[in-house]
Amino acid sequence: MAVNVTLEFSGGAELLFDKVKKHDVRLPHDDGAWTIKRLLVWIKDNLLKERPELFVQGDTVRPGILVLINDADWELMGELEYKIQSNDRIVFISTLHGG
Repeated sequence: MAVNVTLEFSGGAELLFDKVKKHDVRLPHDDGAWTIKRLLVWIKDNLLKERPELFVQGDTVRPGILVLINDADWELMGELEYKIQSNDRIVFISTLHGG
């Protein structure tokens, strides 16, 4: 069964996604579990419109981007290994601002 999730980008991160803050997405079903690590690759390949270096670094988010899973800090949820559930709300908030 496919996994439906809401992805939100704010604090300037939305600028990398054509200024769209909220995306309701359906992650395709296959044999593998959807983790945050796998989701980041999917976001980079399917949603990110420009400057991936401002969003991802290696296989994780760039330092300065807060990640919330259902309003909880992803560090409490297992970070990259968190197994995504249907109807999860995953928020990416950039704390990086130019001066």
